[in-house]
Amino acid sequence: MKRRTVLSIFTLSIFTLALLFAVLPATAQTVVPLYTYPETDVGSTGVRSPALFAQGADGELYSTIETNGTYNSGTVYKISTAGAYTQLYNFCAEGGNCLLTGGFPLGGATLGLDGNIWGTTQNGGKDAYGTVFKMTPAGTLTSLYQFDGTEAGNPDYTVLQGQDGNMYGVTPGTHYGTFFKLTTKGAITIHEFDYTDGYEPNLPTQGTDGNFYGTTQFGGGGACECGVVYKATAAGKITVLHVFGGDPDGNEPIGVLVQANDGDFYGTTYLGGAFNEGSIFKMSASGTYTLLYSFDFVSPTLYGTYPLAGLTLGTDGNLYGVASRGGINNYGAIFQLTPAGDVNFLYSFCSVAGCADGIVPETPLIQHTNGKFYGTASGNSLCCGTFFSFDMGLPPFTRSTANQGKVGATIDFLGQGFTDTTSVSFDGTLATSFKAISDTLLSVKVPVGALTGLVKIITSGGTLTGTRSFKVLPTIKSLSVSSGPVGTPVSITGSGLTQASKVTFDGVKATFTVTNDSTIATTVPTGAKTGKVAVTTPGGSASSSTTFTVN
Repeated sequence: MKRRTVLSIFTLSIFTLALLFAVLPATAQTVVPLYTYPETDVGSTGVRSPALFAQGADGELYSTIETNGTYNSGTVYKISTAGAYTQLYNFCAEGGNCLLTGGFPLGGATLGLDGNIWGTTQNGGKDAYGTVFKMTPAGTLTSLYQFDGTEAGNPDYTVLQGQDGNMYGVTPGTHYGTFFKLTTKGAITIHEFDYTDGYEPNLPTQGTDGNFYGTTQFGGGGACECGVVYKATAAGKITVLHVFGGDPDGNEPIGVLVQANDGDFYGTTYLGGAFNEGSIFKMSASGTYTLLYSFDFVSPTLYGTYPLAGLTLGTDGNLYGVASRGGINNYGAIFQLTPAGDVNFLYSFCSVAGCADGIVPETPLIQHTNGKFYGTASGNSLCCGTFFSFDMGLPPFTRSTANQGKVGATIDFLGQGFTDTTSVSFDGTLATSFKAISDTLLSVKVPVGALTGLVKIITSGGTLTGTRSFKVLPTIKSLSVSSGPVGTPVSITGSGLTQASKVTFDGVKATFTVTNDSTIATTVPTGAKTGKVAVTTPGGSASSSTTFTVN
């Protein structure tokens, strides 16, 4: 386990702590409080599922508050990067015409591929077990699904949209919790956890391999029932990758996992670790667990303890998180995890008079496409939660709403300055069709010859680079012949074929030549059997719709 590094090294004497307090604003990054939430907090120590922010197509940040609004049953709101707050929808879980829409939206918001804001409510709906809803940016809400409590119900988290277009989520369930898939038309399939594969699941994240990776706060069959890391297929098959044991690997993982640039998944535990103050870990897709850091009660005034919110991947490749306690005044801290595994202390909350910057941060940071991080703290000197910005000096970037698409598909990109866009390229291949819907939303058609890799958008204000490699999905439209013996020439027609790395006939590899983005020339290989023809590229695999018959 690597030991932490800090921006400045001080002893723990009273004198040097005072010196640190005086020097900190000049040497560390600064939180800027932008808004104080009225008559409510945005969390409370020990919450089970921190609310998530979603950046909308308009550049504003969307989320939920569990208990406020006209009926004290929660709201959906948006807030600008300058701190301008707009309440969009009031829930009412207790009677009235809005009963069916639910109440108490604890989990935050998700931006859907349709441009709408998606989320869940813990309660309400026709059977009072909560709902899944979608809402237009203007605030028109539709209840898409209402839980009946027979298997799933009372969701703590929002939903996430998979690359297949379906919504995925978790609920505490009626027993040990559920993982569910919900179509955008409201059809649901459910997997129930059985305690050995976890209890009280947290919202997973979708990996680049298409599977979903998450944690449960409890269960797993270990000595302390401290939770697990799991992998779920889109069909709901659960595989346990790691069972937590408390000391030293961690206990009660609460925050959502994040996949870093190395392909591994990173997360935090609220308790456990070497000092029972929480830990940071990484997990490979194949199930290799590595403890990276144990939060240290010996010196929490410097480094923070009890992380609730998980980690956020920054565009610099570092991971950023908040600790709900610790820091100079034991009101929490912001920290950074480098790819090398070092933990750097960046900011201590309540570092200004009256704690106007906030206390006890419990929700995940989000990096806006302007480069800055934003988050919330549970309270301040005025009693209520705060919305803040945190600037690491990172440049603006762009983020696609979908991380993959076929040639010809229209993909939306979030960012800023799009009205002056001069070019868009997919790993160097220029797009011939793009349109600025607004200054913060750009629609681009995936061009012929597009390559899997980073997307770059050039505007008059500079170059915006995507945060993730965009996958160009291959397709097979037709085969020149439908049958033949070994050695028969076959021409494959499709799209997204430029980067083809493998061609198979019913799984048997064949030699091939890429003619252009839409054509591959190959021959039936020795040992081939009757079956589908498949092409593999860095963007994925595609199979023929028809069977090739080997004579």
